[in-house]
Amino acid sequence: MAALLWGAAGYSLAQTITMSSTTSTEQSGLFAYLLPEFKKATGIDIKVVALGTGQALDMARRGDADVVFVHDPEAEEKFMAEGWGLKRYSVMYNDFVVIGPKADPAGLKGRDIVAALQKVATGQTPFISRGDKSGTHAAELRYWAAAGLSEKKGAAYRECGCGMGPALNMAASMGAYVLADRGTWLNFKNRADLGVLVEGDKRLFNQYGVMVVNPAKHSQVKLADAQKFVDWVISPVGQNVLAAYKIGGEQLFFPNASK
Repeated sequence: MAALLWGAAGYSLAQTITMSSTTSTEQSGLFAYLLPEFKKATGIDIKVVALGTGQALDMARRGDADVVFVHDPEAEEKFMAEGWGLKRYSVMYNDFVVIGPKADPAGLKGRDIVAALQKVATGQTPFISRGDKSGTHAAELRYWAAAGLSEKKGAAYRECGCGMGPALNMAASMGAYVLADRGTWLNFKNRADLGVLVEGDKRLFNQYGVMVVNPAKHSQVKLADAQKFVDWVISPVGQNVLAAYKIGGEQLFFPNASK
């Protein structure tokens, strides 16, 4: 829906575009910080529909989004190869971490994600999987495969079919382990008994990309305004805004559009 804004030439129509995005960009608090800065710069509103990455890409395939902001490069490349997007741009990165009880009953603490999952598979402490075809879930499945455990995740493995926030809440209530993106973890409030146990493995790198939906597939795509968002978020100004977002003095996302 368009809204009236007062500009130098008087009232003008401000466009709203729809962005399908991973839950981590919303649940980390990033969009509440980032999108008002974009609106100040352009007058354009963005309606965010936060889903798992797979669902966010499917929403764009249906023509229900103008731009996609997600974190599963393999799925993004498939989306592009099928002609659904105009161009994929790298935007920023953070990392995945394994969260769990500070007492760490399965002894996961360390850097090696494969060794950690091997201990999960032979232990009794629950492991909560998103199980929702999100970018985080896709990454988790790659780590299970690297550990040779795609079909043998152990009796403690649980799929919730839920977003990152609910999965973290389940881990807190059950004393379970869970793979999370660091941004959502840092914005998570119920942290008293949980901590970061596995981090620093280069395989835990978490890249985000942004794509305008191809108007040749869906003529209703608001191409000009969607491209303005992409151009802004990969510009030095937008990248600086991304870098400035912190919780408790800790930076959540690291811009890399120029890489």
